[in-house]
Amino acid sequence: MTDSAAQQPPVLTFEGKRYDLNALPDDLKELVRGMQVADAQLRMHEDTLKVLAVGRQSMAMQLNERLKEITPLPD
Repeated sequence: MTDSAAQQPPVLTFEGKRYDLNALPDDLKELVRGMQVADAQLRMHEDTLKVLAVGRQSMAMQLNERLKEITPLPD
């Protein structure tokens, strides 16, 4: 990181508009932090869902393979 980049104030970009984050009132800064936490949690849970989906797919393949040895009930 360069010295000029380190001196740039943090900027909030929201709905196409830019705001100096340091100049926002404390209650708005808290809302921004809350949204950041919510975004991080959403990403984490999306990743968890992906892992669960892969695991479920693997179990379904194993079940399918093992059921080939079993005679199904008649229709």
